[in-house]
Amino acid sequence: MHGAVLTEQYKMPDVTLTATDGQPYSLTEDTTKPVTLVFFGYTHCPDICQIVMADITSALSRLDERDRADVGMLFVTSDPARDDPETLRAYLDRFDPGFEGVTGDLETIVDVGHELGVPVEKGARLPSGGHEVAHGTQIVAVDDRDRAPVVWTEGTPAGDLAEDLTRLLDGALDGPIPGPTDRSSS
Repeated sequence: MHGAVLTEQYKMPDVTLTATDGQPYSLTEDTTKPVTLVFFGYTHCPDICQIVMADITSALSRLDERDRADVGMLFVTSDPARDDPETLRAYLDRFDPGFEGVTGDLETIVDVGHELGVPVEKGARLPSGGHEVAHGTQIVAVDDRDRAPVVWTEGTPAGDLAEDLTRLLDGALDGPIPGPTDRSSS
């Protein structure tokens, strides 16, 4: 694996945030794909967030149709003061309309980040009403049992990420990730 395989897996917290359609989004009940990539970022980020999102988009475009259908993408804003559902939807549509985004109160988002090993910190208040945002830039793979077995760092090449996703879906970690279809008969 190109990503870091976690010997002590993170666990997706049982928290409900708000999705891009304005509806409640349960981090445990609504992440049902065999693999969901989770990335914390914000729409006003001048650099890293856009690069990581472009890398994720590129990696997913390299998967075959069956594998792509088994991978979800969840963008968790680290700047909820400015990233309302409509702003998140417009941002994510630039990458892939199938990506989902969530927002909520900052304290809850900080807690979710902590549970997934991603630091999120509120900085100084900005004139726009938001805050300076410091956040980890790793991509976390969460399986359909709400466990995170693999983390990739910022800068992981899209080809390496795609290769790891295919391996995860094919059972490389001997865990629960393979989807509802029997991949071993392919």
